[in-house]
Amino acid sequence: MSRIGRAPITVPAGVEVKIDGRHVAVKGPKGALEMTVAPNMKVELDAGVIHVSRPNDDKVNRSLHGLTRSLVHNMVVGVSEGFSKTLEVNGVGYRAAKEGKNLVLNIGYSHQVIVPETEDIQIEVPNPNQIIIKGIDKQKVGQFAAEVRGKRPPEPYKGKGIKYDYEVVRRKEGKTGAK
Repeated sequence: MSRIGRAPITVPAGVEVKIDGRHVAVKGPKGALEMTVAPNMKVELDAGVIHVSRPNDDKVNRSLHGLTRSLVHNMVVGVSEGFSKTLEVNGVGYRAAKEGKNLVLNIGYSHQVIVPETEDIQIEVPNPNQIIIKGIDKQKVGQFAAEVRGKRPPEPYKGKGIKYDYEVVRRKEGKTGAK
């Protein structure tokens, strides 16, 4: 049996979960999320604990079991605590700033790169070399962070670019001079 799938999800105080057949809606202090689970998966709520079960041990059902539980758990965590990703901007003259609802990046191009904030993503720039992306949907936060990083990924020779705070850029040696 799936170790992840059989783990119960405890619903924290202040979070309201509604299960209507295959439709799961979670509402909390940070917002509301909803999703439709796979047809074979069974989601049950009893006494503040959510259980996800599967009908049999078919390969498809086994793979969907852990996935469904993880998605529901991420919804519960998202509406209660939220998710965030931190990016670092490295390079001489490289910096980030927030102007209104836009993230303005000076990252070595002849022009500024402007990334607009969406309605479900919040951007914070505590200092010119750090960007914090927050939201309640884990997938959207990760996707938005990946798109910002994609504007100038870190390069291996000088380490310039936008990287995640936990990412380690493997440095390469440059050219060896003429002999």
